[in-house]
Amino acid sequence: MKKYSSKRSIQILAHLLQQYGIADIVISPGSRNAPLAIHFSEIDGFDCYSIVDERSAAFVAMGMAKSEKKPAAITCTSGSAVVNYYPAVTEAFYQNIPLLVLTADRPTDFVDIFDGQTIRQKDVFHQHSYGDFQLLEDSKENAEDINFDIIKKAIELCFEKQGPVHINIPLEEPLYELVSELPTFPTVEKTIKHKEYEIPSNLIAEWHTSQRIMLLVGTRDYSPELENQLTQLVKNHSVVVLSEANSNLHHEKFFKHIDRYIFNFTEEDYKTYAPDLLITVGQNVVSKKVKQFLRSARPKQHWHLDEVWQPDTYFSLTEKIEVKPEVFFSKLLKFINLEPRPYYNLWDVLRDKKDAKHEQFLNTIDFSDFYFFNKASQAIPENYNIHFSNSSGIRYAQLFDFGKRKIYCNRGTSGIDGSTSTAMGFAIKNENPTLLITGDLSFFYDINGLWNQYIPPFVRIMIFNNGEGNIFKIIPGPRNANPNTLDEFIATKHRKNAESLAKHFGFSYIRVEDELTLDRVLENFFKPDVQPKILEVNTLGKNSADVLKSYFEFMK
Repeated sequence: MKKYSSKRSIQILAHLLQQYGIADIVISPGSRNAPLAIHFSEIDGFDCYSIVDERSAAFVAMGMAKSEKKPAAITCTSGSAVVNYYPAVTEAFYQNIPLLVLTADRPTDFVDIFDGQTIRQKDVFHQHSYGDFQLLEDSKENAEDINFDIIKKAIELCFEKQGPVHINIPLEEPLYELVSELPTFPTVEKTIKHKEYEIPSNLIAEWHTSQRIMLLVGTRDYSPELENQLTQLVKNHSVVVLSEANSNLHHEKFFKHIDRYIFNFTEEDYKTYAPDLLITVGQNVVSKKVKQFLRSARPKQHWHLDEVWQPDTYFSLTEKIEVKPEVFFSKLLKFINLEPRPYYNLWDVLRDKKDAKHEQFLNTIDFSDFYFFNKASQAIPENYNIHFSNSSGIRYAQLFDFGKRKIYCNRGTSGIDGSTSTAMGFAIKNENPTLLITGDLSFFYDINGLWNQYIPPFVRIMIFNNGEGNIFKIIPGPRNANPNTLDEFIATKHRKNAESLAKHFGFSYIRVEDELTLDRVLENFFKPDVQPKILEVNTLGKNSADVLKSYFEFMK
């Protein structure tokens, strides 16, 4: 016989989650949220997952939401458990990933009286959420009607903003009173808002008077509609489209390796290659060089397309176009002429020159992180989703071609925390296999990402272990510090490997330390197995940072 929580607020919450089709619920253990755990796990149609570490749990749910393209819910007990959600909440906020954060709390009059596991939970995520709501305790007057309206509003906001929304739920004791039957609640009339858009005539005029049009696409999920629209724009060489690995766009006329082309731009080059109309799509751009280029170029017109975010990243924003890019381009293409522009040819000549030098350099490299990324980009089966960790991982990815594989990275806040957990959450909900390519520090930082009983056997993890945070040997600045300080406190040298962790969490494990072994094991690594697999590529002592620097020196 099923047993449900007697808490009316929890019954209403579950009913509304069902009404809006939110089925994935990641639960971290605790007593104060036990009514939610008991209730949700008994409801048909909910997919409940138990993840102990709240920080990992929130990233797992974020990966699920990214995979399913709909909200996932997380719930935890009161106190410090709540703030362990914060890293994932900030990432979801800047990536616009819908996350419904359900935190159990002590009754409101218990706050600040030194009762156990009681902190100021109300509005705790205020700076990085799209809505903050607090339910009434069941004993309060009109609690049922008020809570129904609050929860409905919160869920719809999560859908509209495609980002984190917080519902704090004070619960009075007793917590474990259960019932075998549920009351009937009314069907919900959904009132989720959808924006209408008509393109202004002045934008059509600006397009036609612009001779140098550049589209820069940052982090975004794959969209066949957008890809088709941008393909129409480039087929007659009308525009230059710059994209990155995690832009998830694929066409031979798109410029996919920005840093390869502009790394050594001078002030004169900034002027030569600058656009007069810049259109930016998507979110965070990995390339720091393209930011420097466009901030220096100062295009006359800059349009940014996004439903939520309108950042003036390049200090030249003139049009905030608050609509899906697909909607905007569907309107634009009806009114514009797609005439060839010499600006495309200018960039095309540059690309041919740099791509040829890239291929020349590949013939010179020895075993290193650069060597590993080149080999991995060629060996990954086409049906894999690829997740990259920050920091050097996603930067290396920009230099290589991963074909039409879908690529993901937590570039909302660009932190190393949660990369493993996000990839595992994504893998749980996706029918295609998932590969995580991660640096050693990012992997070890998120060890609890593997403390997850739901990881499917077709998950693969590649760790490039250079024995430190090698990014600090790549970027300018850190080497000005004394070597001992740099190694211990910034790059954080270590001699750890993942072999024991792999065994502990039920992964098969392979370690390679030279190019011949890497070439030999790559093909078998992706073959089906009863266990997920970890391949650790040990490049310790191979001076990977120097190899990357020599690459950019060669590309001049």
